[in-house]
Amino acid sequence: MSVNGMMMQYFEWYMPSGILWKKVKDSAEQLSREGITALWLPPAYKGASGKEDQGYAVYDLYDLGEFDQKGSVPTKYGTKDELLEAVQAAHKHNIQVYADIVLDHMIGADATEIVKAEEHNPDNRLEKESGLKEIEVWTHFTFPGRHKKYSDFEWHWYHFTGIDYDERKDEEGIFKFHGKYWEKQVDQENGNFDYLMGASLDLNHPEVKEQLKRWGLWFMKTTDLDGFRLDAVKHMKFSFYNEWLDEMRSKYREELFTVGEYWNSDLAALKNYVDTTEGALSLFDVPLHFKFYEASNGMNTFDMRTIFDGTLTQDNPNKSVTFVDNHDTQPGQALESWVQEWFKPLAYAMILLRQDGYPCIFYGDYYGIEHSGNPPLREKLLPLMQARREHAYGKQNDYFDHPNTVGWTREGDDEHENSGLAVLLTNGSDGEKKMYVGKKFAGSQFYDITGNVDELVTIEEDGNGLFTVKAGSVSVWVKKI
Repeated sequence: MSVNGMMMQYFEWYMPSGILWKKVKDSAEQLSREGITALWLPPAYKGASGKEDQGYAVYDLYDLGEFDQKGSVPTKYGTKDELLEAVQAAHKHNIQVYADIVLDHMIGADATEIVKAEEHNPDNRLEKESGLKEIEVWTHFTFPGRHKKYSDFEWHWYHFTGIDYDERKDEEGIFKFHGKYWEKQVDQENGNFDYLMGASLDLNHPEVKEQLKRWGLWFMKTTDLDGFRLDAVKHMKFSFYNEWLDEMRSKYREELFTVGEYWNSDLAALKNYVDTTEGALSLFDVPLHFKFYEASNGMNTFDMRTIFDGTLTQDNPNKSVTFVDNHDTQPGQALESWVQEWFKPLAYAMILLRQDGYPCIFYGDYYGIEHSGNPPLREKLLPLMQARREHAYGKQNDYFDHPNTVGWTREGDDEHENSGLAVLLTNGSDGEKKMYVGKKFAGSQFYDITGNVDELVTIEEDGNGLFTVKAGSVSVWVKKI
């Protein structure tokens, strides 16, 4: 990750099929100019619903939009050739590309198998609801449309620990296969959260581990990607990714930025994961997202002094990827927790203009979401992105000393000419605060790059300035040249 890097999650859940890889290619130059240094792309392989599948219902990891499977050659996002062109275009403009991968489960098998299984309580997976019984399950993956190209491996029931459907009785439930056990090294929600969906991969099976490593190296060499976003890590044996990433880093590329999605608002759970994985990957700061969500709904009753309390960014900033919203929190999704529009600029200022965390901008905020009528916020985000790129350097001074109006300054550094800034935001009425930007700015005038406040601020001899902010907004002050 580069200095003051900015990641962008380059998709949203309801976007139309067939456009994304082309859009990456066409937009790479502009995104680079605006300061984006990395793109997180959605799952690139064939899902169970073909070109309508977002990629989280994994069917064939080796089909990147190349084979006629599940009713289409392309994936939802385009063809394999379009994917490779998108990555090349990003690299040409110095943008890294992180691949979203799901190694927790598979869906859409080509044939059924008969297996003995026990049914478990969905609300407490440690509690059996039946003895051993024979069920018919979709677990035999042969990938007939691929004709064994790249790999001739076939998946069978014993490569999985359980499933959620018995074909024979047309019954849904949580069925654990005979001789298998739920992995203990997972999140403890529902008693044990090893099982998430589909045919759940047995990450202790030697063939499964070998195949996933083999695929990972093939995938990296084929696409020339720079890192990963790992889905559903709380449902997967925590130490699995230590081993898997060790393999990728030793045989492909040592610098392989990786962030995991551990969806839990409790900091203790995230800390435990970072400790168990020995810091092999970063995590999204889910507790911070929920702070933003709470603040946006609480209006002026939320105490802004507490916004970073209990967050990964406060506890372990080097392992924190900060975000405001994503494809899971957007309107209409199961984890919907959408940060209200009025608060979005404040939240983005807090992830883009402070020294801690690696910020991620959401496609749905930048471009808008047609499906739910959310407008594009690009014009509000661009000044903040510019301020990060050009000004957010040097020592940070915090002024989190008022329940509504909080701020901070960055004193700038010698490597970035005219760097340094002051940020003031409020969830209440108009506010002002005297803040220190540095004696080197004495006599300089600062202007609000967001355009929310028209008046200039002159920095005093002692390096302080009296900065203002309008009700329910953010102002970002930089030196007038």
